[in-house]
Order: sequence, then C-alpha cells, then structure tokens
Amino acid sequence: MALKDLPTDAQPREKLLARGPGALADAELLALLLRTGLAGKGVLQLAAELLADPPTGFGGIGGLLHTSADDLKRIKGLGPAKRAELVAVLELARRAMAEQLREREVFGTPEAVKHYLQLNLARRPHEIFAVLFLDSQNRLIALEELFRGTLTQTSVYPREVVLRALHHHAAAVVLAHNHPSGTVLPSRADEALTQTLKAALALVDVRVLDHVIVAPGQALSMAERGLL
Repeated sequence: MALKDLPTDAQPREKLLARGPGALADAELLALLLRTGLAGKGVLQLAAELLADPPTGFGGIGGLLHTSADDLKRIKGLGPAKRAELVAVLELARRAMAEQLREREVFGTPEAVKHYLQLNLARRPHEIFAVLFLDSQNRLIALEELFRGTLTQTSVYPREVVLRALHHHAAAVVLAHNHPSGTVLPSRADEALTQTLKAALALVDVRVLDHVIVAPGQALSMAERGLL
C-alpha cells in the first residue's frame, strides 16, 4: 500500500509531525527516508523487508548501521540514489554518537558508551575486538577495531594495543568486543584477556576503565560486574 493510501493520521510523516518521532516504528521511520517503494511493493513493505532478519533483510536498525552501499545492491530495484541516502543517514547516526562522547566525560554517560558500541559492533557477523581511546578527562579520542576472529589471548596482541594507546596519547581505554552468538556473558578467556591487557597498559600508565561486551540488543560492562 502506498503511503498516500493510508488514513491521514496513520501516515508516517503526519504521525511524526503530530506525535513526534518516538511514535513511529522503525519501519515507518525508514519508509520516510525511502519515500517511495518499488514496482508491486509499497514503501512500508520495502522498509519492513530491509529490517527483517537475514537473508531477507539486514537484521534491524543495528544491522543497517553496518550496511554499505554495495551491500544494498542486493535489494532489487533500490537505485544508487536511495542507497547513497541510506548510507549517509546511517553514517550521520554513528558520527552523532561519537561526537556526543567526545564532548562529554565518557563515564558521565555509561549508557551512551554501551549504545555507541552496540551501534558499531553488535550486529557484526564475526567477533571484533575494539578499543575506545580516551583522554585524561575520559573523553573519546578514537575508536579502533584492532582484531577480528575468535577472541582468545593469542589473537589479541597486547603489544599492538599498547602501541595504539601511545600513538593516541591516551590516558585510559575502554576495551570492547562483540559476541555474534547473542550472549554477552564473559568467558574465562575474556576475563583473562582483560587482566593481561590491564597489566600491559599499566606499564605505560594507561588505565583500563572497562571492558564492554555487546550483542544485538544487549551490552554488559565487566566493570559493573566487578570483573576488572
């Protein structure tokens, strides 16, 4: 069904203007960006399919956030203009969150840190180990994805983490990785790795403030669990 065929108060644009963006479902917000559907497929149906679980879609808003213009090519009928618009909007969302962390003391907004890491890591199909490098006021300097693959002490190299911390003149770091399995409970390897990195970084006076594990819709702080 085309948006114009919906009752006026059910059309996403009118709902947003009357009740605010919080009143709209994810598919309705995405439909506003897409504006039009495809031949034989209304824009709301197209939006819902893009948000569906793989292989039909990209696994929700979080999945779309890591979708490139090339990834979107597999959606039949989605032209280069719409692909570019979507990728641009998603990149703006990531940059807005990063900007917020740069302007504030990171641990003044712990939920913002979790959301930012979920935004960047939660929907990845493989494990990624990343580090948030922070200045002396715990503000974000940079997020770097340093290692990919199975997370063990042999696949994450403390020397490389230390070198990147020195490169950024970081005073502290937040370690992070995702669990594609969907559970955020830390393994013994996660705990051992945290202690190894904490000891290595202490040698250059860089503090480990937290190790955050993320999965779709979930985030766990090892600091909050007393595991640091």
